[in-house]
Amino acid sequence: MLLLMLVAATTLRLCPLARAQPLCRIRTVRTGKVFHVREQIQGDHLYFSSGTTRLMKHPCKKNIALYLGRQVFLTKNSFESSVLPFSIPTSMQVGIPEVTSAHFAGSVLLLVVNRKVYVYDYEANSWNASTGVEHPVSHISGDNCCYSGNSFCMDISNSVFAYLHGDQISQANIYFSNTRGYRFQKYSQERQAELVGSLGGIFYFYSLSQVGLLLVDQRKAMFGYSDHPLNRSFGLPFDYNGTLDILIAPGQKGILIFWFEKSLLVSRNAGQLVNPVQVREGQHILYSSIFEANITIHSVAANENELAVLTRENNLYYGSLGILSSSLIKFADQNIWSEEAVLMFTDVGMLEILTPLPDSTSPAFDFQKCPVNIQAILMDPQLQVDVCKVELLQGEFENKMYTIDMNSELELTALMIPRPSTSPVPLVMVSNPHSLGLQAVIYEDGYTYDGNTKHRLNISLRQQQHCGRADPSFTSNIKRPTISTITLDIANKEISCLDLKPLTALISVGCDLEKKIVIQNEISACYNGVLDPVALQDNYSYVIEREAYDPSFQGQKATEDLEVPYHYEKLGCPILVYYDTPWKPVVELWREGKFQEVVEAEYVLLEVNGLFTYTYSLTADMALCSSQPQNWTTIAKTAGDKGPFAWDRENYVSCHDPDNYAPLRWPEAPYQVLGGPTDNKVVFDPRTGIYTFFISVVDPHYSYCHLETTFSVYVYGAFPLPIFPPEITIVLLTGATLLSVWLAYMIPKLLHTEQGRRVKGFWAQGVVPAAKTPCPHAATSWILVKRLGFPSREGPRDLAQGLGQEGPSSGSRLENFRGGCGRQLPWALQKRKADESLAQGKFLPISGQT
Repeated sequence: MLLLMLVAATTLRLCPLARAQPLCRIRTVRTGKVFHVREQIQGDHLYFSSGTTRLMKHPCKKNIALYLGRQVFLTKNSFESSVLPFSIPTSMQVGIPEVTSAHFAGSVLLLVVNRKVYVYDYEANSWNASTGVEHPVSHISGDNCCYSGNSFCMDISNSVFAYLHGDQISQANIYFSNTRGYRFQKYSQERQAELVGSLGGIFYFYSLSQVGLLLVDQRKAMFGYSDHPLNRSFGLPFDYNGTLDILIAPGQKGILIFWFEKSLLVSRNAGQLVNPVQVREGQHILYSSIFEANITIHSVAANENELAVLTRENNLYYGSLGILSSSLIKFADQNIWSEEAVLMFTDVGMLEILTPLPDSTSPAFDFQKCPVNIQAILMDPQLQVDVCKVELLQGEFENKMYTIDMNSELELTALMIPRPSTSPVPLVMVSNPHSLGLQAVIYEDGYTYDGNTKHRLNISLRQQQHCGRADPSFTSNIKRPTISTITLDIANKEISCLDLKPLTALISVGCDLEKKIVIQNEISACYNGVLDPVALQDNYSYVIEREAYDPSFQGQKATEDLEVPYHYEKLGCPILVYYDTPWKPVVELWREGKFQEVVEAEYVLLEVNGLFTYTYSLTADMALCSSQPQNWTTIAKTAGDKGPFAWDRENYVSCHDPDNYAPLRWPEAPYQVLGGPTDNKVVFDPRTGIYTFFISVVDPHYSYCHLETTFSVYVYGAFPLPIFPPEITIVLLTGATLLSVWLAYMIPKLLHTEQGRRVKGFWAQGVVPAAKTPCPHAATSWILVKRLGFPSREGPRDLAQGLGQEGPSSGSRLENFRGGCGRQLPWALQKRKADESLAQGKFLPISGQT
């Protein structure tokens, strides 16, 4: 008798009571057919090859969904109108239109049709065949990030893998695309050729910042990862019965759902640990797995926190993707299953059972919907579901994205209000502990009007490498940007806490786009009056001499001068620098318009026009380099298409790094890195003019950002560049000096010869009197006229013309024709006195001689 009672009790536990309320009320959607009356299906009819149906919802655009079954349907309004079967244009020449996999990537839908990848832009209604895939593929995988306006989030949606499921993993052809599937390229994971087994899938786990490769061998599967530190070992193996379909739950929390007809597994850490889903009744575990419960799964649906399963036994199971474990409970029976039925979450706690219905009068299909209100069903006392112990859980960081740069910290707060006489346990977790460290503190923070205690939770987040609590072998590579999801949930939360969903935020450990560098410009050329700011703004330009610049940045002289326009809007007034004083810029870090600090990290400079009339105060030896330092020349040789300004944090290698084994071959080479541990400075050549510098912070441990900018400098105080080369100038000066010495020696010697005396006498007679005799006798000029043989009447005028002056007839007067000191004598009197003197044999004194 006791045995019969136990059997009856067990039967009642497994079978719903007849009085249980129905799961849902069925309704049929028939609207929208008026638009399809004359419309015919164009192209080849797509169909899904699997024996079970699937429904894929766009993670970000909730109204867009794809139904995969014997018919394929694409909706933009959650199937709230009748829909034509989805088809691909005949021009694509797909052959057999069999769909084996599909994925939403931003604004496009990717489909694998007949082992090829096709892209359908549902916004532009256009089809394209992907390029780069040279081997047959069967599956496509990717993820979506719904935090709009973030460039890193866009990269997540653009990244897609394509592969052939079941290929030998050592020889598998895997393709990767960062263009939303338009173009693919070959992908190979490290040590892939050494692996044994078949390919179960490849996924980009952004919550872990790893590429996960699923290896299947002898009915066991495990994940291998791409980067340190997880690439040293595999994840724990789990049972792989049949071909598991893998769902990535939205939200980048690392939740994976593996399912087949007889298997349902969940991982909360991107495949590192995979556990079966339990079947519960109240607080009791009935079965440890779906296989043990003898359930045949037909359709699975999941959102960020919920899971639902429709079985061929006409049962509906529901569960939550808890922070610690996942389990399902069975709802009351209802005739809801059919071969074409699928499950779809429309909101938190709202589920729909969807079935397409053909119409004999129209090519468009109607849809039968059976909406399920999970919260109302969980209130049924026969399900033995406990009341939620938490009244409120909220935080300002919910569904937001934050960025933590190197050496940065993020503070988050949350509020929890439990029900009276309960003690829920809040739990904070990060999906990628290798890159993101956390510290949480909880304390009482007052009371509500009802007397409930408020609990405040303070969460501090830092990059794991700077937390100081993790072993270096545990942390990820600090040079590689990563992301992680932080989740705040209740550890022992009841399944009835539907409205109390976990608080999640996406943390990017990478470049903070709000950061920038600014060059301090307290002493400008405009402020000191050297340059006019009005002139600089009025299409100002300057010329660089061909001897001072090289357009190829190799330090070779150019063949012609360069005229450079000055961009005042970008550069402002140049910094004023004296040429003879070693100098380096003061670099400031700003964020969101606010000054943060002076940058002490290592950075490099390069004149953008190729000017090479400057060097550095330190050499490699003086900078205490243990290996040969990099310079702009070596960077340019390896830059390829990046151009001359390719020196940045990604390719910088410090000459002080003990892991850099490059020998120090040229210790006298200029050390071209400023900042950091050295006091290196720029030394200008004696040249006055404008320099426009490109600056790049190259220290890989200062920021994930490429902190770069351009600024100008005006160097003053130097003499202009010489017109002739210094060698020619030296030769000319030396020759002039030697000639002067020779002339100083030879001229006095030549004056003692007969020819020299004649020259001396001529000089004394013809040139000196005008300068030596302030008031000569007026007849002196006439005597000179007679001796030189000029005509008697025109002598003075001809003499004046011979001396380079005008004669008396022109109206001017020669000073030598003045009598006494400035007294003018008549011309007849001058002539008579001169003739008398000559007749008497007298000579007038000339330069003190008679």
